[in-house]
Formats: sequence, structure tokens, C-alpha cells
Amino acid sequence: MTKIEYIKTHCPLLATLDTPADLRRLSVDELPQVCHELRQFMIHELSMNPGHFASSMGAVEIVVALHYVLDTPNDRIVWDVGHQAYAHKILTGRRDRFSENRKQGGLSGFPNPMESEYDTFVAGHASNSISAALGMSMATELQHTSRKVVAVIGDASISGGLAFEGLNNASNNKNNLLIILNDNDMSIDRPMGALSKYMTELSTSKGYNNFRYKTYQSLRRRGMMGDTGKGIVLRFNNAMKSLLTGQQNIFEGLNIRYFGPFDGHDVKRLVKLLNEVKDMTGPKLLHVHTIKGKGYAPAEADPTTWHAPGKFDELTGERAKNRAEYEPLKYQDVFGKTLVELAGKNERIVGITAAMPSGTSMSKMLEAYPDRTFDVGISEGHAVTFAGGLAREGLQPFVAIYSSFLQRAYDHIIHDVAIAHLPVTFCIDRAGLVGEDGVTHHGAFDLSYLRCIPGMVISAPINEHDLRNLMYTAQHEAKGPFAIRYPRGRGVLVDWHNEMQVLPVGRGRCLTAGTAPVAVLSLGHIGNNVAKAVAAVNAECAVAVAHYDMIFLKPIDETILAEVASKARCIITVEDGTATGGLGGAVAEWLTSRGSGVKLVRLGLKDAFIDQGTVAQQQHACGIDVESITQTIKNELSEL
Repeated sequence: MTKIEYIKTHCPLLATLDTPADLRRLSVDELPQVCHELRQFMIHELSMNPGHFASSMGAVEIVVALHYVLDTPNDRIVWDVGHQAYAHKILTGRRDRFSENRKQGGLSGFPNPMESEYDTFVAGHASNSISAALGMSMATELQHTSRKVVAVIGDASISGGLAFEGLNNASNNKNNLLIILNDNDMSIDRPMGALSKYMTELSTSKGYNNFRYKTYQSLRRRGMMGDTGKGIVLRFNNAMKSLLTGQQNIFEGLNIRYFGPFDGHDVKRLVKLLNEVKDMTGPKLLHVHTIKGKGYAPAEADPTTWHAPGKFDELTGERAKNRAEYEPLKYQDVFGKTLVELAGKNERIVGITAAMPSGTSMSKMLEAYPDRTFDVGISEGHAVTFAGGLAREGLQPFVAIYSSFLQRAYDHIIHDVAIAHLPVTFCIDRAGLVGEDGVTHHGAFDLSYLRCIPGMVISAPINEHDLRNLMYTAQHEAKGPFAIRYPRGRGVLVDWHNEMQVLPVGRGRCLTAGTAPVAVLSLGHIGNNVAKAVAAVNAECAVAVAHYDMIFLKPIDETILAEVASKARCIITVEDGTATGGLGGAVAEWLTSRGSGVKLVRLGLKDAFIDQGTVAQQQHACGIDVESITQTIKNELSEL
């Protein structure tokens, strides 16, 4: 059955909806059927073309209600993270292309303004929606337009520091921002911290909130909810809340009108609520409670696993098995197992992650040593400074954060760890190209943004044994911040468990000796591509191209650089990071400082943002796949 036939047969109402304008021509009573068909369509599509499943399933009614009530795209919807927004993409002209989601040349897995006028802001990292939407809302005031602006924040993104900054400023400036809090009690893993507990408790005070909402309706009918007297009414409501519940509502404490919680799966009531609050002046927050994975029993039962489940049988929910026993483990799992092994022998080791215990495999440490493992929620900056505090008192923190997410903690790395030379080990997951998650999630910049920090050790393992060795080395040798970067996905060794040893900091190694006028330097896992390319060239061209695994970017092995510069007429550097400022940059600086005339060819990620696709496709586009590296070596040999 073709896609068109499937839609017409199983989703007849959805088949008629090419734009939100088509949706708005339906009656309110037809909207539940639209929601049902959207879920059926997503289940069918995502079972074959994997993506972020549970969050989008839970947000269907919010999407439908917003596009039904608002005049999109003139009115703005700002999504937080973007995991919630698949139904939004389907309703905004991308239904028939949805099978291209997260594929090269297809749709981004996240909202992207370059893809659609309905996507108002890039949404790949958590907690930015309120700040962005506040800016848009204030722009409408300054430009004297009547555009509505809504921020939809969910998956525990409200716990991020930037979200609090946005909330804090929302009531200090003239705006009519509407914030929808999609409260599903989840981030990717179970949410952590006092705010999560507070939101759970707040969601139970339905009696007060129903009373509050009815009171608001009564005052509104009497014309008492305009700008005149607004502060008095708000203060009265705040006082009433404190009196009846014995607690202060955090949003009302910021003078943001609060309504809720309401059932986020009652689409008809959501439409009514949105119609009633959309024209209110001043910032307001609508709190709705949803179920992550709603409409698909396996996802409702295990939302963490079904955040991004891969391929599955849409009828049974059975997930495709991705690994045979003879295949290598994922790097993250080797990290998790190794950390537990080290912690078992060293009581000073503690583990920290920011809302990603399963994604980083810090969950293994959490299970083995719960008192020494900390999930701080979507708070990367806090994670780093917290680690600094632990290190200051003699502990040895291992901080596991995705490369792209660690960007948000840059000042903390410098100010709270590096300046004081604190021995915090940064285990940087998802370094390099990440594939289908695309531009917002590539670990493209960590080599460059860390290399300029004084005292920072930067390393990258070529395989699982070296990952373990580097973790062991950090435990014994770190005198300050120590970074270990490794990619998403599987390693190269089936037998990953080795007897760990200390590696000399700042020393690389020769993998293939050579006498050819071309030598190749690589850093990290991408060295496996280089090894294959060098072997192919040496066999085909009957030459001996040398290959060095640098292991450390900082301090860089100057002995290797001096050796290569004295023997070769061309040096090729290969790295799975931006070619600006990383390994190639370090080698260029070293050669220039010594007045060397050796030619340098730098291979790495382009000076551009790289769209979604498979890792193989992205490597080819950047010229760092085996075929491209092989051709580059041949080209340089032919020119010398």
C-alpha cells in the first residue's frame, strides 16, 4: 500500500488537511478524530522511519488546538526542543513528505524556519522557547501589530536555567505572551529536582484551579481583567492561592497569570480555553497535563525507551533488535561500564549528568552507586559548576554530557573549573557527526572551543580500549580539567574489556610507519577511517604513507609533529570536528611558529551547519569517509 493509499484509507480526514487553514474549516466536534488519525499516521510512519516518538504522541491535542485557534503562520508558535512537534509538521504542509523526516535532503527532525514558514524558531536544545517567544511578543508591541505569540514548553524543559530567565523577564516588559506548559512528568528520563516535585504537587490542586478559572471568567465578563486594575486583581489572586493551598504559585509569584492544570488530551476544551485566554493582555501560562506516548500502549508504559525507539512493529510494539552478540558495544555503554568499574575501586569518583542518564549510560553508575551519582536535570551549567564544587573538596567528578549540550556550559567550564585547575573529567558523548538528529545535535565544536582554554587536556580515543585507558588516565593523572570525546554509536572492538593502563598525557603513537612524502595525522574514532584509507593507498600505489593517532589534541605531541615535518612534504590532518580551530588548526599553528614550509591539508567538518542524514552520508559530504580520505591521499601523492 502506498503512502497516499494508506492516508486515504486509514486517515480520511487527515488526508483533506494540507494546511492549518483546512483544519480551521472543520467543526470542533471533528477535532478528536483528527487527533486520532494523526496518531495512527505517526505510529505507521515512525515504525518504519524512526524518530522521536513518545513526546510527539503526547502533544497531538496541543498541536491541533493551537493551529485551530490561532491564525498561523501569522500568529507564532515557538516549540521547545522540537520533540513535541511532529504533528505540527504533518498539519503544516509536510504530511506527504513525512517519510523523509530526519533523512538527507528531507525534513529536519526539529522545527527549522528555513524549512517552513510555520516553524518560527530553531528548536533543538531545551529551554529556549520562552525567551525567543518573549522577544517575538515584544517585537509585535514595538511594531504595533496584533500577532499572537505562544511558547510551548514541555519534557521538563521548564527546569532549564534559560526558561527561568525568560519567565523572570516576561512580567517586566509589555507583552501578551502565552506560555503553554506541556507537563508530562518527563524529560527524556524521569525529571529530577525540587521543581519536578513542585509541578507534580501543583497538578493535584485541581479544586483551587477550577475555582480560580471560574473566578477569572466571572471577572472577565464584568470587564475587570483589562489593564486597569490588573495589578490589584493579580495580587488578590496570589493571596487567595496562598490562603487556600498554603503555598505560593511560582508563576503567579512572577506576576504571570496562571491557569490550570487542565487535561491536555481534551482537544475540545483546549480550544475553548485558548479562545478565552488568547486575547488577554499581559503574560499568562496555561498548564496542561499530558501523557508521553499517549495513544500507544507500549510507549505509555515505558516513555523513556519510547522517546526514540528505532524501528518497531506497529501492531505488536516489538522493537527491532539492533545488536547481535558479536557486534561492538556503543561507546556510551563502554563508558558507563568502565565508570562503574573505576568507581568500585575508587570511592572518590562521582558521576554527574544533565537529564541524560540513559543517553550517556550514566544510568549504570546510578544503578550501582546511587549515592555517588547525580542527575541535575536540564542544567548543564549547574552540572559543571556543581562538579567544580565536588572537585574542590577532593572528589573526582566524571561529567557525562553530549558535546552539543556542553556548549551551554562554556562559561562554567572556564570560570568554575579551569581557572582553579580543578580535576573534573568531561566525558563528551556524541562528539562529531551524529546523523539523523542533524544540525542542532552535531558535536562539531568541542575541539575548537575547548582548545583555547588554558590547562585543558583534550583527548579522543580511536577505540573502546583507549576510551577505558583515557578514563583510567584521567583518574590518576588529571591535575585540572580533562576532556575525553567519543562519538555516538558503536565502537570497533567486540572484545572491549581490556586491562586498563595510564597513557602518557600529550603523547600519540604511530599506527603505520611510512617513508612516502605524505603523512596523515588523525584524532579519535575517525582514525579508523584513516587506517582503512592508508592501507588501501599503500596497497594500491605500492607506497608507505605514515599514519599517526595523536590521541591528545592538547597538549599535542610535538615529537610526532617534528618527526613528520622533517620527513614529509605534505601533512594531512583528519578530525570529526570543525576543521577550524581543532587538530588542523593546532598543527597549522605549530608549523607556522617554526617557519615550516610543509604543505598542510586539513580534513574535517565544513565551515557550515550540516543537515540531517546518516553519519556515512555526512562524512562523505565533509570528505572524511574512507573513500574521500583515500582520494585526498592519492591526489596529494600525485602532486608531489
